[in-house]
Amino acid sequence: MIKSAFWAMAFRPMYLLASIYGILSILLWGFGFNGTHALPNYFWHANEMIWGYAGAIIVGFLHTAVPNWTGLPAKNGKFLILLTVLWLISRVTVFYAQTTVISGICGVLFFWIAAFSMLQMLIYKKNKHNYIAAFALFIFGLLHLIFHLFLFLQKYDLLLNGLLSGLILVSGFIGFIGSRVIPFFTARKLNIPQAKNHPKLILFALLLPLFAALLIIFQATPVLSGILCILAGILSIIQIVRWLHKAIFREPMLWILFAGYTLTAIGLICLGFYFLSLPLAVSVGTHFIAVGGIGCLTVGMMTRTAAGHTGRAIYPAPKGMPAAFLLMICATFVRISATFMDNAYQPLITISAVLFAMSLAIFIFRYAPWLTKPRADGIKG
Repeated sequence: MIKSAFWAMAFRPMYLLASIYGILSILLWGFGFNGTHALPNYFWHANEMIWGYAGAIIVGFLHTAVPNWTGLPAKNGKFLILLTVLWLISRVTVFYAQTTVISGICGVLFFWIAAFSMLQMLIYKKNKHNYIAAFALFIFGLLHLIFHLFLFLQKYDLLLNGLLSGLILVSGFIGFIGSRVIPFFTARKLNIPQAKNHPKLILFALLLPLFAALLIIFQATPVLSGILCILAGILSIIQIVRWLHKAIFREPMLWILFAGYTLTAIGLICLGFYFLSLPLAVSVGTHFIAVGGIGCLTVGMMTRTAAGHTGRAIYPAPKGMPAAFLLMICATFVRISATFMDNAYQPLITISAVLFAMSLAIFIFRYAPWLTKPRADGIKG
Protein backbone atom coordinates (compact mmCIF):
# COMPACT_ATOMS: atom_id res chain seq x y z
CA MET A 1 0.00 0.00 0.00
CA ILE A 2 1.34 3.42 -0.99
CA LYS A 3 0.93 5.87 1.91
CA SER A 4 2.30 9.06 0.33
CA ALA A 5 -0.24 11.89 0.38
CA PHE A 6 0.76 12.76 -3.19
CA TRP A 7 -0.93 9.59 -4.47
CA ALA A 8 -4.03 9.88 -2.27
CA MET A 9 -6.30 11.57 -4.85
CA ALA A 10 -6.03 12.28 -8.56
CA PHE A 11 -5.97 16.06 -8.29
CA ARG A 12 -2.63 15.99 -6.48
CA PRO A 13 -0.33 14.59 -9.20
CA MET A 14 -2.46 15.77 -12.12
CA TYR A 15 -2.75 19.42 -11.03
CA LEU A 16 0.90 19.77 -10.07
CA LEU A 17 2.45 17.99 -13.04
CA ALA A 18 0.07 19.57 -15.55
CA SER A 19 0.90 23.03 -14.21
CA ILE A 20 4.64 22.42 -14.43
CA TYR A 21 4.27 21.08 -17.95
CA GLY A 22 1.92 23.91 -18.86
CA ILE A 23 4.68 26.39 -18.03
CA LEU A 24 7.29 24.43 -19.98
CA SER A 25 5.21 23.88 -23.09
CA ILE A 26 3.75 27.38 -23.34
CA LEU A 27 7.17 29.02 -22.89
CA LEU A 28 8.72 26.72 -25.50
CA TRP A 29 6.01 27.75 -27.92
CA GLY A 30 6.19 31.42 -27.00
CA PHE A 31 9.94 31.56 -27.56
CA GLY A 32 9.92 29.82 -30.92
CA PHE A 33 9.96 26.04 -30.46
CA ASN A 34 8.25 24.53 -33.51
CA GLY A 35 7.81 20.90 -32.52
CA THR A 36 9.37 18.05 -34.49
CA HIS A 37 9.17 17.07 -38.14
CA ALA A 38 6.65 14.39 -37.13
CA LEU A 39 4.48 16.86 -35.18
CA PRO A 40 5.42 20.32 -36.40
CA ASN A 41 4.49 23.88 -35.57
CA TYR A 42 1.10 24.62 -34.00
CA PHE A 43 0.10 20.96 -34.31
CA TRP A 44 2.57 20.19 -31.50
CA HIS A 45 1.53 23.23 -29.49
CA ALA A 46 -2.20 22.58 -29.70
CA ASN A 47 -1.84 18.84 -29.10
CA GLU A 48 0.09 19.46 -25.89
CA MET A 49 -2.23 22.17 -24.58
CA ILE A 50 -5.43 20.24 -25.37
CA TRP A 51 -4.62 16.59 -24.58
CA GLY A 52 -1.52 17.24 -22.49
CA TYR A 53 -2.21 20.17 -20.17
CA ALA A 54 -6.01 20.41 -20.21
CA GLY A 55 -6.47 16.64 -20.47
CA ALA A 56 -4.51 15.96 -17.29
CA ILE A 57 -6.50 18.53 -15.31
CA ILE A 58 -9.82 17.19 -16.63
CA VAL A 59 -8.86 13.66 -15.52
CA GLY A 60 -7.63 14.96 -12.17
CA PHE A 61 -10.84 16.88 -11.57
CA LEU A 62 -13.21 14.11 -12.67
CA HIS A 63 -11.45 11.44 -10.62
CA THR A 64 -11.65 13.75 -7.63
CA ALA A 65 -15.34 14.43 -8.25
CA VAL A 66 -16.46 10.83 -8.76
CA PRO A 67 -16.04 9.87 -5.08
CA ASN A 68 -18.35 12.79 -4.22
CA TRP A 69 -20.86 11.61 -6.85
CA THR A 70 -20.79 7.98 -5.73
CA GLY A 71 -19.69 7.90 -2.09
CA LEU A 72 -16.97 5.41 -3.03
CA PRO A 73 -13.31 5.78 -2.01
CA ALA A 74 -11.12 7.69 -4.45
CA LYS A 75 -8.86 5.71 -6.77
CA ASN A 76 -5.34 6.18 -5.45
CA GLY A 77 -1.91 4.64 -5.09
CA LYS A 78 -0.81 2.31 -7.89
CA PHE A 79 -3.72 3.28 -10.13
CA LEU A 80 -2.73 6.96 -10.01
CA ILE A 81 0.90 6.05 -10.57
CA LEU A 82 -0.12 4.10 -13.70
CA LEU A 83 -2.09 7.07 -15.05
CA THR A 84 0.74 9.46 -14.23
CA VAL A 85 3.37 7.27 -15.89
CA LEU A 86 1.27 7.01 -19.06
CA TRP A 87 0.79 10.76 -19.12
CA LEU A 88 4.50 11.44 -18.52
CA ILE A 89 5.58 8.98 -21.23
CA SER A 90 3.18 10.69 -23.64
CA ARG A 91 4.65 14.09 -22.79
CA VAL A 92 8.30 13.06 -23.07
CA THR A 93 8.02 10.99 -26.25
CA VAL A 94 6.24 13.77 -28.14
CA PHE A 95 9.56 15.66 -28.24
CA TYR A 96 11.13 12.99 -30.44
CA ALA A 97 9.88 12.41 -33.96
CA GLN A 98 10.72 8.71 -33.78
CA THR A 99 8.53 8.17 -30.69
CA THR A 100 5.50 10.27 -31.62
CA VAL A 101 3.46 7.09 -32.11
CA ILE A 102 4.30 6.02 -28.56
CA SER A 103 3.14 9.42 -27.33
CA GLY A 104 -0.19 8.92 -29.05
CA ILE A 105 -0.69 5.38 -27.75
CA CYS A 106 0.13 6.31 -24.15
CA GLY A 107 -2.07 9.39 -24.37
CA VAL A 108 -5.05 7.38 -25.58
CA LEU A 109 -4.50 4.73 -22.89
CA PHE A 110 -4.35 7.47 -20.27
CA PHE A 111 -7.81 8.75 -21.19
CA TRP A 112 -9.39 5.36 -21.77
CA ILE A 113 -8.16 3.82 -18.52
CA ALA A 114 -9.34 6.91 -16.65
CA ALA A 115 -12.74 6.75 -18.38
CA PHE A 116 -13.15 3.00 -17.72
CA SER A 117 -12.27 3.48 -14.04
CA MET A 118 -14.83 6.27 -13.73
CA LEU A 119 -17.50 4.21 -15.44
CA GLN A 120 -16.86 1.24 -13.14
CA MET A 121 -17.54 3.38 -10.09
CA LEU A 122 -20.59 5.05 -11.62
CA ILE A 123 -22.15 1.74 -12.73
CA TYR A 124 -21.49 0.15 -9.33
CA LYS A 125 -23.49 2.92 -7.65
CA LYS A 126 -26.00 3.19 -10.53
CA ASN A 127 -25.12 6.86 -10.87
CA LYS A 128 -26.68 7.04 -14.33
CA HIS A 129 -26.84 10.80 -14.81
CA ASN A 130 -23.03 10.95 -14.68
CA TYR A 131 -22.37 8.17 -17.20
CA ILE A 132 -22.11 10.90 -19.83
CA ALA A 133 -18.93 12.28 -18.19
CA ALA A 134 -17.14 8.94 -18.51
CA PHE A 135 -18.45 8.52 -22.07
CA ALA A 136 -17.20 12.00 -23.01
CA LEU A 137 -13.77 11.21 -21.55
CA PHE A 138 -13.66 8.06 -23.69
CA ILE A 139 -14.56 10.15 -26.76
CA PHE A 140 -11.82 12.62 -25.81
CA GLY A 141 -9.35 9.74 -25.98
CA LEU A 142 -10.88 8.59 -29.28
CA LEU A 143 -10.36 12.05 -30.79
CA HIS A 144 -6.74 11.89 -29.65
CA LEU A 145 -6.40 8.51 -31.36
CA ILE A 146 -7.90 9.77 -34.62
CA PHE A 147 -5.68 12.87 -34.56
CA HIS A 148 -2.60 10.66 -34.24
CA LEU A 149 -3.94 8.36 -36.95
CA PHE A 150 -4.21 11.34 -39.30
CA LEU A 151 -0.66 12.25 -38.32
CA PHE A 152 0.66 8.72 -38.91
CA LEU A 153 -1.04 8.55 -42.33
CA GLN A 154 0.33 12.03 -43.14
CA LYS A 155 -3.14 13.43 -43.77
CA TYR A 156 -2.00 16.91 -42.82
CA ASP A 157 -5.06 18.58 -44.30
CA LEU A 158 -7.18 16.86 -41.63
CA LEU A 159 -5.04 17.74 -38.60
CA LEU A 160 -6.59 21.14 -37.93
CA ASN A 161 -10.05 19.62 -37.66
CA GLY A 162 -8.59 16.96 -35.39
CA LEU A 163 -7.27 19.64 -33.05
CA LEU A 164 -10.46 21.68 -33.17
CA SER A 165 -12.54 18.63 -32.31
CA GLY A 166 -10.48 18.08 -29.16
CA LEU A 167 -10.66 21.75 -28.20
CA ILE A 168 -14.43 21.88 -28.70
CA LEU A 169 -14.93 18.80 -26.54
CA VAL A 170 -12.88 20.48 -23.79
CA SER A 171 -15.38 23.35 -24.04
CA GLY A 172 -18.08 20.73 -23.48
CA PHE A 173 -16.41 19.59 -20.25
CA ILE A 174 -16.25 23.25 -19.23
CA GLY A 175 -19.97 23.66 -19.92
CA PHE A 176 -20.92 20.46 -18.12
CA ILE A 177 -18.81 21.05 -15.00
CA GLY A 178 -19.39 24.79 -14.92
CA SER A 179 -23.16 24.41 -15.13
CA ARG A 180 -23.04 22.31 -11.99
CA VAL A 181 -20.55 24.13 -9.84
CA ILE A 182 -20.69 27.84 -10.71
CA PRO A 183 -24.29 28.50 -9.55
CA PHE A 184 -23.69 26.30 -6.50
CA PHE A 185 -20.47 28.07 -5.49
CA THR A 186 -22.10 31.45 -6.11
CA ALA A 187 -25.12 30.70 -3.94
CA ARG A 188 -23.02 29.26 -1.12
CA LYS A 189 -20.59 32.16 -0.98
CA LEU A 190 -23.11 34.97 -1.42
CA ASN A 191 -25.79 33.30 0.73
CA ILE A 192 -28.43 33.67 -1.98
CA PRO A 193 -30.86 31.16 -3.52
CA GLN A 194 -29.15 28.94 -6.07
CA ALA A 195 -30.15 29.50 -9.68
CA LYS A 196 -31.99 26.41 -10.87
CA ASN A 197 -30.53 24.46 -13.78
CA HIS A 198 -32.71 22.00 -15.62
CA PRO A 199 -30.79 18.69 -15.92
CA LYS A 200 -31.23 18.77 -19.70
CA LEU A 201 -29.49 22.15 -19.92
CA ILE A 202 -26.49 20.71 -18.09
CA LEU A 203 -26.54 17.73 -20.45
CA PHE A 204 -26.80 19.91 -23.56
CA ALA A 205 -23.81 21.97 -22.37
CA LEU A 206 -21.75 18.81 -22.98
CA LEU A 207 -23.68 17.10 -25.76
CA LEU A 208 -23.77 20.02 -28.20
CA PRO A 209 -19.95 20.40 -28.28
CA LEU A 210 -19.51 16.62 -28.18
CA PHE A 211 -21.66 16.09 -31.29
CA ALA A 212 -19.96 19.04 -32.99
CA ALA A 213 -16.54 17.51 -32.21
CA LEU A 214 -17.53 14.16 -33.71
CA LEU A 215 -18.86 15.81 -36.86
CA ILE A 216 -15.66 17.82 -37.20
CA ILE A 217 -13.25 14.91 -36.71
CA PHE A 218 -15.10 12.88 -39.35
CA GLN A 219 -15.23 15.85 -41.76
CA ALA A 220 -19.04 15.77 -41.83
CA THR A 221 -21.44 18.69 -42.44
CA PRO A 222 -19.39 21.73 -41.31
CA VAL A 223 -22.54 23.87 -41.38
CA LEU A 224 -24.21 21.68 -38.76
CA SER A 225 -20.99 21.69 -36.71
CA GLY A 226 -21.01 25.48 -36.81
CA ILE A 227 -24.65 25.67 -35.75
CA LEU A 228 -24.03 23.30 -32.83
CA CYS A 229 -21.07 25.39 -31.66
CA ILE A 230 -23.08 28.60 -31.86
CA LEU A 231 -26.00 27.04 -29.99
CA ALA A 232 -23.63 25.79 -27.28
CA GLY A 233 -22.11 29.26 -26.95
CA ILE A 234 -25.51 30.97 -26.76
CA LEU A 235 -26.69 28.45 -24.15
CA SER A 236 -23.62 29.22 -22.04
CA ILE A 237 -24.18 32.97 -22.27
CA ILE A 238 -27.83 32.56 -21.23
CA GLN A 239 -26.67 30.49 -18.26
CA ILE A 240 -24.08 33.09 -17.24
CA VAL A 241 -26.71 35.84 -17.30
CA ARG A 242 -29.00 33.68 -15.15
CA TRP A 243 -26.27 33.02 -12.57
CA LEU A 244 -24.78 36.51 -12.52
CA HIS A 245 -24.87 38.57 -9.32
CA LYS A 246 -23.12 41.90 -8.83
CA ALA A 247 -21.42 40.64 -5.67
CA ILE A 248 -19.29 38.14 -7.59
CA PHE A 249 -17.02 40.95 -8.75
CA ARG A 250 -15.80 41.36 -5.18
CA GLU A 251 -14.76 37.72 -4.92
CA PRO A 252 -11.85 36.52 -7.13
CA MET A 253 -12.68 32.85 -6.51
CA LEU A 254 -16.01 33.47 -8.23
CA TRP A 255 -15.27 36.01 -10.96
CA ILE A 256 -12.48 33.89 -12.44
CA LEU A 257 -14.99 31.08 -13.01
CA PHE A 258 -17.50 33.44 -14.61
CA ALA A 259 -14.73 34.91 -16.78
CA GLY A 260 -13.53 31.52 -18.01
CA TYR A 261 -17.06 30.28 -18.71
CA THR A 262 -17.93 33.47 -20.63
CA LEU A 263 -14.74 33.41 -22.71
CA THR A 264 -15.41 29.78 -23.61
CA ALA A 265 -18.90 30.72 -24.80
CA ILE A 266 -17.51 33.51 -26.98
CA GLY A 267 -14.94 31.10 -28.40
CA LEU A 268 -17.60 28.55 -29.30
CA ILE A 269 -19.62 31.17 -31.14
CA CYS A 270 -16.52 32.33 -33.04
CA LEU A 271 -15.64 28.77 -34.04
CA GLY A 272 -19.23 28.27 -35.11
CA PHE A 273 -18.85 31.15 -37.54
CA TYR A 274 -15.55 29.70 -38.75
CA PHE A 275 -17.36 26.51 -39.75
CA LEU A 276 -19.92 28.73 -41.47
CA SER A 277 -17.08 30.07 -43.66
CA LEU A 278 -15.61 33.00 -41.71
CA PRO A 279 -11.87 32.07 -41.75
CA LEU A 280 -10.55 34.77 -39.40
CA ALA A 281 -12.79 33.45 -36.62
CA VAL A 282 -10.77 30.24 -36.22
CA SER A 283 -7.80 31.83 -34.43
CA VAL A 284 -9.97 34.13 -32.33
CA GLY A 285 -12.35 31.35 -31.33
CA THR A 286 -9.54 28.90 -30.65
CA HIS A 287 -7.74 31.21 -28.25
CA PHE A 288 -10.85 32.48 -26.49
CA ILE A 289 -11.36 28.84 -25.51
CA ALA A 290 -7.73 27.72 -25.19
CA VAL A 291 -6.36 30.66 -23.18
CA GLY A 292 -9.51 32.31 -21.85
CA GLY A 293 -11.62 29.25 -21.13
CA ILE A 294 -9.05 26.56 -20.41
CA GLY A 295 -6.52 28.94 -18.86
CA CYS A 296 -8.91 30.78 -16.55
CA LEU A 297 -10.97 27.78 -15.53
CA THR A 298 -8.04 25.45 -14.92
CA VAL A 299 -6.26 27.92 -12.67
CA GLY A 300 -9.57 28.92 -11.05
CA MET A 301 -10.84 25.39 -10.43
CA MET A 302 -7.43 24.03 -9.38
CA THR A 303 -7.15 26.84 -6.85
CA ARG A 304 -10.58 26.07 -5.39
CA THR A 305 -10.63 22.28 -5.44
CA ALA A 306 -7.03 21.84 -4.28
CA ALA A 307 -7.65 24.16 -1.33
CA GLY A 308 -10.84 22.38 -0.30
CA HIS A 309 -9.46 18.86 -0.78
CA THR A 310 -6.29 19.59 1.19
CA GLY A 311 -8.25 20.89 4.16
CA ARG A 312 -7.61 24.61 3.60
CA ALA A 313 -10.04 27.51 3.53
CA ILE A 314 -11.34 28.42 0.08
CA TYR A 315 -12.15 32.01 1.02
CA PRO A 316 -10.52 34.44 0.89
CA ALA A 317 -8.52 33.48 -2.19
CA PRO A 318 -5.06 32.23 -1.20
CA LYS A 319 -2.41 34.90 -1.31
CA GLY A 320 -1.21 35.65 -4.83
CA MET A 321 -4.01 33.83 -6.63
CA PRO A 322 -6.06 36.94 -7.60
CA ALA A 323 -2.93 38.18 -9.38
CA ALA A 324 -2.64 34.79 -11.10
CA PHE A 325 -6.24 35.10 -12.29
CA LEU A 326 -5.62 38.57 -13.71
CA LEU A 327 -2.46 37.41 -15.46
CA MET A 328 -4.42 34.64 -17.20
CA ILE A 329 -7.10 37.09 -18.37
CA CYS A 330 -4.37 39.41 -19.68
CA ALA A 331 -2.75 36.46 -21.47
CA THR A 332 -6.06 35.83 -23.22
CA PHE A 333 -6.51 39.30 -24.63
CA VAL A 334 -2.85 39.71 -25.57
CA ARG A 335 -3.09 36.45 -27.54
CA ILE A 336 -6.35 37.52 -29.22
CA SER A 337 -4.82 40.87 -30.19
CA ALA A 338 -1.94 39.06 -31.93
CA THR A 339 -4.44 37.77 -34.52
CA PHE A 340 -5.04 41.32 -35.70
CA MET A 341 -1.50 42.72 -35.44
CA ASP A 342 0.75 41.08 -38.01
CA ASN A 343 3.71 43.37 -37.31
CA ALA A 344 3.73 42.49 -33.61
CA TYR A 345 2.50 38.90 -33.90
CA GLN A 346 5.49 37.02 -32.48
CA PRO A 347 6.22 39.49 -29.64
CA LEU A 348 2.57 39.31 -28.57
CA ILE A 349 2.67 35.50 -28.68
CA THR A 350 5.71 35.61 -26.43
CA ILE A 351 4.12 38.07 -24.01
CA SER A 352 0.95 36.00 -23.81
CA ALA A 353 2.97 32.85 -23.15
CA VAL A 354 4.92 34.56 -20.37
CA LEU A 355 1.72 35.81 -18.73
CA PHE A 356 0.16 32.32 -18.95
CA ALA A 357 3.31 30.80 -17.42
CA MET A 358 3.45 33.40 -14.64
CA SER A 359 -0.13 32.60 -13.68
CA LEU A 360 0.66 28.89 -13.37
CA ALA A 361 3.93 29.63 -11.58
CA ILE A 362 2.05 31.48 -8.85
CA PHE A 363 -0.28 28.49 -8.47
CA ILE A 364 2.67 26.08 -8.19
CA PHE A 365 4.52 28.29 -5.70
CA ARG A 366 1.42 28.55 -3.52
CA TYR A 367 0.04 25.03 -3.90
CA ALA A 368 2.97 22.63 -4.40
CA PRO A 369 3.48 22.23 -0.63
CA TRP A 370 -0.24 21.55 -0.15
CA LEU A 371 -0.44 19.06 -3.01
CA THR A 372 2.49 17.01 -1.79
CA LYS A 373 1.69 16.93 1.94
CA PRO A 374 -1.19 15.42 3.96
CA ARG A 375 -4.39 17.40 4.45
CA ALA A 376 -4.17 20.19 7.01
CA ASP A 377 -7.22 18.83 8.87
CA GLY A 378 -5.79 15.33 9.20
CA ILE A 379 -8.46 13.68 7.02
CA LYS A 380 -7.31 11.16 4.43
CA GLY A 381 -7.35 12.39 0.84
